[in-house]
Amino acid sequence: MRPATGTIRVALVGYGLAGAVFHAPLIAVVDGLELSAIVTREPERRARARRDFPGAELLESADEIWERPGAFELVVVAAPNRVHVPLARAAIDAGIAVVVDKPLAAAASEARELVDAARARDVVLTVFQNRRWDGDFLTASRLVAEQALGRVFRFESRFERWRPELSGGWRELPGPEEAGGLLFDLGSHLVDQALVLFGPVRQVYAELDVRRPGATVDDDSFVALTHVTGVRSHLWMSSVAAQSAPRLRVLGDRAAYVKYGMDVQEEALHQGLRPRDPGWGEEPEEHWGLLGAGDRVERIRTDPGAYERFYEGVAAAIRDGSPPPVDPEDAVSALEVLDAARASAREDKVVAV
Repeated sequence: MRPATGTIRVALVGYGLAGAVFHAPLIAVVDGLELSAIVTREPERRARARRDFPGAELLESADEIWERPGAFELVVVAAPNRVHVPLARAAIDAGIAVVVDKPLAAAASEARELVDAARARDVVLTVFQNRRWDGDFLTASRLVAEQALGRVFRFESRFERWRPELSGGWRELPGPEEAGGLLFDLGSHLVDQALVLFGPVRQVYAELDVRRPGATVDDDSFVALTHVTGVRSHLWMSSVAAQSAPRLRVLGDRAAYVKYGMDVQEEALHQGLRPRDPGWGEEPEEHWGLLGAGDRVERIRTDPGAYERFYEGVAAAIRDGSPPPVDPEDAVSALEVLDAARASAREDKVVAV
């Protein structure tokens, strides 16, 4: 794939929650990217897309993208998980750079095939792991890098919600091809963060439970990772947490970092705010985390969140050949862990990776 010059024209496939709330606003604020087309059939979503981005062309099928060689330099797949692989493969075959919302695929083997195909065609492929730019994770990463905690031995991370009723969305559909349930939804983020911080995993143990009446996929799950370094990551994801534990707890032999509450960027995007707005990604002081040991702790500022950095990295990768903001090999590694977690829960035992 030859580096792009000038404006990078983007076709966004899907305008549900992921497309409308996350991808489109972030694409719109990054210099050099232009949201040129939006693919969605549903009338209400088409109306919203027309209202939000009146200059973007509305398409009814992704096939219209492949039928117009040279019209777009980037395709963003924000459609349901079951079509991630075929849409990404179509983009790669057309020689168009592609961003795929997480998870890249429903299994590591499928992800590996995509990564190999992209490499063979010299096409930029990356995965939307925006939670790498959550303020709390940026703060924890900095503290670990600075060795402010000493030698870290345990990482605890949670995405917990109180949603006792089913929503009826596609994420609640059964079937392996759907890649539904919290393990593939929130767990994709949690596992990715753990691997970024502490590297490869050698063992996985998981409990994937179905709690809500009528549910057919996991909605209350726990995954324990043993990293090659010896660090243990304990990861929780739940739709039935009536009260939440700390979002992050990083324990070291000199100090710990403990943080409650979710990153502020998702709620800001829902409210119509955008990166570049004053105070973007900044968290109120009363929500900052605690650093220290025993009674000697201090409240430390949360690093500002910065989801826009993902698409800045995508633009640089397409324009000048820089490494993509998320290496697709990382997505394969994360899916190997998710595959092992499913096997562990099914067999009720620790599984090697």
